[in-house]
Amino acid sequence: MTTHRADTDSFNAGSAAQGAFATYLVGGAVRDALLGIEGSDRDWVVVGATPEAMLGNGFTPVGKDFPVFLHPRTKEEYALARTERKSGTGYKGFTVYATPDVTLEEDLQRRDLTINAIAQDTDGNLIDPWGGVRDLQNRVLRHVSAAFAEDPLRVLRVARFAARFADQGFTIADETRALMHTMSSSGELKDLVAERVWREFDKALQENQAQVFITVLHECGALATLLPEVDRLFGVPQPEQWHPEIDTGIHTLMSLQQACRLSNDLAVRFAALMHDVGKGLTSAEDWPQHIAHEHKGVQLIADVCQRLRVPTDCADLARLSSQYHTHCHQMQVLKPATVLKTLEGLDAFRRPQRLQKFLQVCEADARGRTGLEAQAYPQANLLWQCFVAADEIDVPTLLAHKPVPPGPEAGEKIRNMLHQARLGRIKDTLTRLRAAP
Repeated sequence: MTTHRADTDSFNAGSAAQGAFATYLVGGAVRDALLGIEGSDRDWVVVGATPEAMLGNGFTPVGKDFPVFLHPRTKEEYALARTERKSGTGYKGFTVYATPDVTLEEDLQRRDLTINAIAQDTDGNLIDPWGGVRDLQNRVLRHVSAAFAEDPLRVLRVARFAARFADQGFTIADETRALMHTMSSSGELKDLVAERVWREFDKALQENQAQVFITVLHECGALATLLPEVDRLFGVPQPEQWHPEIDTGIHTLMSLQQACRLSNDLAVRFAALMHDVGKGLTSAEDWPQHIAHEHKGVQLIADVCQRLRVPTDCADLARLSSQYHTHCHQMQVLKPATVLKTLEGLDAFRRPQRLQKFLQVCEADARGRTGLEAQAYPQANLLWQCFVAADEIDVPTLLAHKPVPPGPEAGEKIRNMLHQARLGRIKDTLTRLRAAP
């Protein structure tokens, strides 16, 4: 393991007057170094210091809820050793104690997982009072202490770490799973602020195995509170002819997994997660058919995005993917007018990059089915080629061939000419490509 040393020069001036204190590298930097992962941000904990001592040594305060300081040269974060006591509900319902007598072991005890509760001193020695090294070796995610249950956000964090380290074979300890289920049933997840919830979703959806995050939340009961629109999809059947996996929830997980393989874009992955939420509104007597689920999902997605403060680009792509994904699947038989309507609905002529992302969502949906994960998806290229052909239409060229007299109706006439010209190009493209072997 690489030895990390603190830049301690800034402690020299006035340290005798201020009193001795020690610094330790903690958290993700230690964990990732033990796993052979490079590039993690370095965070430090300071034992035996006061805020006045930190200021006297040139550190800049940045913490609002507890004492955190930036090093005067490296700008790395140094937090005073602290303990926390539950004093309310939700993420911020804590009273923080950060006095010089707080020990390193006490500071590490308040952390979420044992693998995140390992410290390293300035000589490279590990301090591991809670068995984090052992759990790293055994590939286990285990909570440090009963204090884990005091912070409901940790349910999401464990699910996120499960996704991050899924490729390395990590699993969640049985006792931690049981505690997460108890916490999810307590109702405290409802007290989490939307921005914090979305931040965890944002980070988790960018992991290679993002579907593990959703799976863990579903299994412990948290998804029913945080994202019920997706949670209710589990157990909802689809026609086996088109969906060999049958279960809509399983299909959603598979689609998200495929989206992770196709794209690193957060909006694509979020849209893949949300594309079929309309099926959760289908009456049981209508199963396994899901008529108009595309349009039913649009309002559900709008509600989710408002509730979780989802960024606009993610919200827009998710909504449009729900509305139009079956159009893309049907490109081999879709009428030219419907193809153009789809492109216009996606605002593809002004936002071609959005169309590219939409096509990735549709491909992820098509491949998110048992036994069809590697299936070709020519529909994406067919819709793209229709767009390219229609987008080549140039308004000045149109007007050169058929001028439009100025007047109050000129704008509408030009729009109609453009529409018809694009439609003609799409017809020609479909005829040519559909006839190709």
